[in-house]
Amino acid sequence: MDFTYPPEAEAFRHTLRGWLEAQLEPRFRNLDDRVGAERIALLREWNAKLADAGYAAIAWPSEYGGRDAGLIEQVVLAEEVHRANAPPTVNPIGIANIAPAIMAHGREAQRQRFLRRMLRGDDIWCQGFSEPAAGSDLASLSTRARDDGDAWIVDGQKVWNTFGEYADWCQLLVRTTPSERKHAGISCVLLDMRLPGVEVRPIATITGEVGFSEISLREVRVPKDALLGEVDRGWAVAMTTLTSERAGVATLHLGVNGRIRDLIADVRAKDGAIVGAKREKLARLYLHGQLLERLSGRALSGILHGRIGPEGSLTKLVWSQVEQSLGDVAAELLGVDALGGRWANARLSARSYSIAGGTTQVNKNIVAQRVLGLPRGT
Repeated sequence: MDFTYPPEAEAFRHTLRGWLEAQLEPRFRNLDDRVGAERIALLREWNAKLADAGYAAIAWPSEYGGRDAGLIEQVVLAEEVHRANAPPTVNPIGIANIAPAIMAHGREAQRQRFLRRMLRGDDIWCQGFSEPAAGSDLASLSTRARDDGDAWIVDGQKVWNTFGEYADWCQLLVRTTPSERKHAGISCVLLDMRLPGVEVRPIATITGEVGFSEISLREVRVPKDALLGEVDRGWAVAMTTLTSERAGVATLHLGVNGRIRDLIADVRAKDGAIVGAKREKLARLYLHGQLLERLSGRALSGILHGRIGPEGSLTKLVWSQVEQSLGDVAAELLGVDALGGRWANARLSARSYSIAGGTTQVNKNIVAQRVLGLPRGT
């Protein structure tokens, strides 16, 4: 593998780094320390700055406000945003996942109505995919949309909706033909979250943070022109949504290795010289972070050469393991100092990484079948 960036990517990095240094005011830093509406307002303001400079969605086609950027440029953007400790857009799910589906499957009127406002953060989007009884098996969803002439009448429930509490719009998967086999009877609608019958309940996690919501839908009347794609062909829209963020896996290591460096610094500040068993544990954690970075590079290399292989699953698997080890090692080495603040949150939230973005069990099956050549279980 050649990890050298081409000259044009480094030129982009230089320009972006200068822009970030000039525009990233102190009030936009450490937004994770802000809560609720205050954080959302600052994210919207920062999002507008990114959009005006052409950095909010560089992978989008230029006709919609993007830069037609390739994967290398997306990785450079992620690296520089992380280096500068800059906040993300207010619409990470909308820009990375939902917008490509609208571009690919939407009518021109839908593209014109939604994309520019999404790009600037004027509208916040969430996804209505997972359900209480349909998480990993997305095709078993039961939220129903029945035809009522000029509208769909939607009833059902969605859960784990990131930004659901603040969302203006939702990309919603519904079952329109229950008699069809489960993949074939699904449609996708663009739901106005202000419609009567839509109820949003924030979900507080074990860390005390509110990052998800539950959405209840009771006799919600959704206009027919809100359909994205064709009736009963929503599975294709869903697959476009779920496979659109190609740079994500290639940059998983950035946050992890940053936190590993922070932990080493905190242990050194507490104990002075790091020796013995503590040194060994931190060294092992550091090496696992480096392994994750190399796996991310392999995944990136494969995508650039037109090969979508098992590296993504391997990377995600190692990422979840390193994140969990990070929380455990922090608690062990920092003791009572890790009972509050970021290290307490890191340990409490680490278990969720075995589920987020594809479960560990599913990823192990992919590796077993596609890498090791083992037969499918019966």
